[in-house]
Amino acid sequence: MPAALRRALHAHQQGTLCVAYSGGPDSTALLHALAHLTEARTRGLRAIHVDHGLHVDSARWAAHCRAFCAALGLPCDVHVAKVDRSGGIGLEAAARHARYAIFAEHLHTGERLIFGHHQDDQAETVLLKLLRGAGPEGLGGMREERPLGCGMAWRPLLNLPRQALRDYVTAHDLPCIHDPSNDDRQLARNHLRHEVMPLLKAYWPQATISITHSAMLCRAAADTLQQDWLTEYENLRDDTSNSLDARGWLALPAALRDPLLAHWLHVQGLTAPTTAQRQQIERQCTAQDGQLPCIQWPGAEVHVWKHRLWAMLPRIKAEWSGSLRWQGEPLMLPGGGQLSLEPATQLPVTLTVRTRSGGERIKPAGDRHTRELRSLFQSGAIPPWQRDVCPLLYEGKELIAVADRWLSTRAEAIFNEVNAQPCWRPAC
Repeated sequence: MPAALRRALHAHQQGTLCVAYSGGPDSTALLHALAHLTEARTRGLRAIHVDHGLHVDSARWAAHCRAFCAALGLPCDVHVAKVDRSGGIGLEAAARHARYAIFAEHLHTGERLIFGHHQDDQAETVLLKLLRGAGPEGLGGMREERPLGCGMAWRPLLNLPRQALRDYVTAHDLPCIHDPSNDDRQLARNHLRHEVMPLLKAYWPQATISITHSAMLCRAAADTLQQDWLTEYENLRDDTSNSLDARGWLALPAALRDPLLAHWLHVQGLTAPTTAQRQQIERQCTAQDGQLPCIQWPGAEVHVWKHRLWAMLPRIKAEWSGSLRWQGEPLMLPGGGQLSLEPATQLPVTLTVRTRSGGERIKPAGDRHTRELRSLFQSGAIPPWQRDVCPLLYEGKELIAVADRWLSTRAEAIFNEVNAQPCWRPAC
């Protein structure tokens, strides 16, 4: 293993080095081997450990990682993750999202975050992707390197079998953490690792090598396709709204359409859809005016509106407990978003802020008629998913402003008196 790392370091000579150190056998072998390479030490080698707080011994594990690094003379940064279990994506995925968010936040500029992922991990990843109906991008498995935060995620051991790392641990008698969650065979990867892979290898001893070879071929195909769909992505995406031209996307060949959609979602920190969910998006791309399709899955929702695709996190229904008093200070709104004055100042009167209950009407300044909010919203100024959280400004019982979109003559007078205007920043 040290020889493989030495070759990898020689091939990638730029950037400081940081090991994603869980304390398990693989990352322990990786960290120990790097610590004994001058080429790594001279590049500021350090470790980062994420305490997910999901196990009663997690604090003890963090202390173990600090002690192991101290014995090697290496700094070890420990960060506690906040795992959000409300997204509906499962505990494993939620923990991974939290972990990678910490990695991205704490990587130094140009730094390489090194993972102990190996050939067996790659084979498991490819099989899981296959069982989920992935295309060339997914079947290409984990990339050896990819951007992460202001640095790079780097997996230099993907061609090395798991046994090579375990043999290194045994040879050097290294202390390792055993996470009991790795024994839970109800989890997909663990079931594949402990039940399925042994059966495959019993009949096809070269299964791991063959699977990872196929992954390499798929990765090459995916990278070639990427050149085409990235060009289409730039053509179809609107920079201001980050929405996609729905019909233009639908017209693409599936080989470009699928990875483009996944990329668009991942850039926003959202999960990609299953095959069935993606097909539902495709069916809704030709929705008629007035229809407002929304396709939801754990971790994301996609709307089709004005012939464009709009993506966001699943919305949580806002709970408004009556009216909110407002005199111009930044006001955080239930369900997300903010209402403020620009430039910051104080209004001469106290307004109340509410949301729609139905039937509201306002006479915008300069308009000869009083308009229903429903009619104003349908004119296209406010996306459907923002209408129920749009702040309505009242003076007493009179509706004088709809966020910063429509102001009555009275509202204009109030805001002009302090030379400021309301500013609504929706959550999405």
